[in-house]
Amino acid sequence: MYSGNLLGFRHRARLAVRGRVGSPKIGLFEADSHHVVHIPDCRIQHPLINEVAAVVRGALVDSRVTCYSDRAHLGLVRYLQVVVERQSATAQVVLVANTHTADPLLQCLEMIRGRLGPRLHSLWVNFNTQSNNTILGSEFYHFCGPASVVERFGGAAVHYPPGAFGQSNLEVAQQIVADIREWIAPGARVTEFYAGVGAIGLSVLERVGRIVLNEVNPHSLQGLQLGRAQLPATLGDKVEVVPGAAGSAIEALRDAQLVIVDPPRKGLDVPLTQALATRPPDELIYISCGLPSFENDLRLLLGGGQLQLAALRAYNLMPFTEHVETVARFKAVQKQ
Repeated sequence: MYSGNLLGFRHRARLAVRGRVGSPKIGLFEADSHHVVHIPDCRIQHPLINEVAAVVRGALVDSRVTCYSDRAHLGLVRYLQVVVERQSATAQVVLVANTHTADPLLQCLEMIRGRLGPRLHSLWVNFNTQSNNTILGSEFYHFCGPASVVERFGGAAVHYPPGAFGQSNLEVAQQIVADIREWIAPGARVTEFYAGVGAIGLSVLERVGRIVLNEVNPHSLQGLQLGRAQLPATLGDKVEVVPGAAGSAIEALRDAQLVIVDPPRKGLDVPLTQALATRPPDELIYISCGLPSFENDLRLLLGGGQLQLAALRAYNLMPFTEHVETVARFKAVQKQ
């Protein structure tokens, strides 16, 4: 199993904000509760995340901004999201707030911008007024800074707007991309489902003949389009984006020699599983973040008798947890 650094590896964090005015806590919930444990010196987070959390806490105190109460559904700031951009060593900062407008936070935002100075990449407010456990709402207010964090995984630039999904352990994620790149035959026709912002697809462009990228999340699609727009024509012409749910984009399988799937924890959409099992491509690469769903999908994919498992690798993407990221390589069974 591949494992990278065990300290300071998290470049992305979503921290709960709770407590009284003048005494906020920024950290993680205790198990099965909304009680926040303050973690000012977390050693698995990138040091800049801890610095940002300290600055935000001070700004909340000095601007007298209230913290959210789950029981009363009152109070303003609910969560803090921080994403560290490696190339600039700066932080994209998002305050998730129980409000429809950024006005109550403007003084606090000015304090954060001034105190972080050159360590700040960009500053945002996310509006979430729902009385549930959803962290991010659908709308953002852009206070300052670039529109996206930019990363590279051995290829083209990959853009992460604040609402897009991204891996926190970038060292291990980069190794996964490198291993997948080795499995791609030069000039192959590739389709990737659940492509996100294109961390895999855009990073292997020089290897493929063409690639179709499917994604449903609007924030990830925004990042994908930002990355595609910056490609030179020789690479951009290879890319086709198909928006929508994977289960409704089966047509994207047509002519694909290699299919890459990187589904959420629930696993593959049923129509896609059925299509892959009955009309498989020459090769299939499955990146799994949920072992139970992967085991179920594996049974269905192999049950048709047209795919066989050729390789299986494990990655310690989230150290100190029970989670293992699994990458499986399948090949079509050769007919006699």
